[in-house]
Amino acid sequence: MVEIFFKHERVACHARSWAAHKYTTLKEHMPPEHQKHLEWTPTRIIEWAGKTGPGTALLVEKIMAKRDHPEQGYKSCLGILRHLLGHYGAARVEAAAGRALEFNTCSYTSMRSILLRGLDRQTSAGESAQTALPFHANVRGGKYYH
Repeated sequence: MVEIFFKHERVACHARSWAAHKYTTLKEHMPPEHQKHLEWTPTRIIEWAGKTGPGTALLVEKIMAKRDHPEQGYKSCLGILRHLLGHYGAARVEAAAGRALEFNTCSYTSMRSILLRGLDRQTSAGESAQTALPFHANVRGGKYYH
């Protein structure tokens, strides 16, 4: 048994888990603000993100998938869906999600940075913004090097 004391008074007691690196938290031992997150499920968060667009849905799915427990990614996902979506709007958040997925930087911090710097409005890395070079007598071309 594991017993938790505060000022010499036992405040909690539960069976000890011998599973290495595993969480064994009882709902009643969680702070009220953490208990609110129990109402959420990965499916519910992904569906909510899907209302913004497929890129946003995939982004939050990846955020939760890279954690040992999906619940550990809820704060990031909810920050994107509540704060960033409310501040920047659906179109920009979806564009930022696409950029974050392209560069595999799937996190709230990366999304916020993309939006703050306006990178969601730039062309993708795969597309070249540069036009073709003009013809010039000194341009040798590909055949010169073969």
